[in-house]
Amino acid sequence: MTPIRFDSLDVYHVAMPLLYPWRTSYGEDWAIHTVLVKGISEGVTAWSESSPLERPMYLTEGAGTVFRNVVQFFAPKLVGQELDSPESLNELLSSYKGNQFAKAALEILWWTLQTKKTGEPLHRLLGGETREVAAGADFGVQDSFDMLLGNIQEAVDRGFPRVKLKFARGWDVDMVKTVRNAFPDLRIHIDCNAGFGLEDKEIFKKLDAFDLEFIEQPLAYDDLLDHAELATAIQTPICLDESITGPQKAHKALQIGACHYVNIKPGRVGGLFNSVLIHNICAEAGVPVWVGSMLESALGGAICVELATLPNFTYPGDLFPSSRFYKRDLSHPENELTDSLSFVPFVDGLPEPDPSLLKDYTVAHEHLGI
Repeated sequence: MTPIRFDSLDVYHVAMPLLYPWRTSYGEDWAIHTVLVKGISEGVTAWSESSPLERPMYLTEGAGTVFRNVVQFFAPKLVGQELDSPESLNELLSSYKGNQFAKAALEILWWTLQTKKTGEPLHRLLGGETREVAAGADFGVQDSFDMLLGNIQEAVDRGFPRVKLKFARGWDVDMVKTVRNAFPDLRIHIDCNAGFGLEDKEIFKKLDAFDLEFIEQPLAYDDLLDHAELATAIQTPICLDESITGPQKAHKALQIGACHYVNIKPGRVGGLFNSVLIHNICAEAGVPVWVGSMLESALGGAICVELATLPNFTYPGDLFPSSRFYKRDLSHPENELTDSLSFVPFVDGLPEPDPSLLKDYTVAHEHLGI
């Protein structure tokens, strides 16, 4: 690793319009709000992306608060500093509590500058291999069951290895039953986005009849103990997403039996160094991990692909071609599936924002320099 000096930073809050609204248990998004940071280090330029969505409904951060915290508090501590490792960056920001997406925007930039300076692909710097990464098909809450079944049939016809279904009140057990009846052999899991409580235990017991791969984040976003209790009451495995905000939370979740799978999103856990630590903790415990997405631009999607080349990423990830959500992706080259429905890691540089689209999509921008 080579030391990285942050000479200047440009921070952007952008809004990328979606082709179709993304609906989950916590609401509906018509555009993806994300934060991008351009860093210059001794004449070398690189970009990072961290996408918490517009409102603090996934976790406690939204794109506006991430932008403001990076600009007002976090980035000023980094400009002019030379940091020889991501651990030193994390230590520099450790006095600030939480705000993992904001920290990730800068921590990921350390890595992308590193790959630009060294010429080593990001996935190899992280300890991964140059291999294809399998993608699954994901469906939010749809307008009707018929619409959902039609979309799933398209995914099955294309050969996707698994399907993820958003699970919300009013779009719950009957939806799963309808899908399972139509696709008896399909590999399926559901994502509750923390929309239920332990008082809904009977709902989850009903799901044992449908041979799901797992139930993703059924209970509160900051909970471990109730998930451990639920895990003993149902047969279907549990996967944690929102609850795993760092390595310590991952260790505790496994220690008390709160989950059988872990979803890793670099923004949610504070960056790539923490993502690798969580991967390693889970690997040592024999717990599979898989990569998640916040519907980022091609840049954020590519960073997830790079991470998912590590060996314990064994479940198909939430990885999407740009055309799945955007008429025009903010970043280029766009992410595209191979014929084998996988993504190939980048060996010749990561995607970067298109200047004209960046101008069109920018909500706020600030420059910080020496």
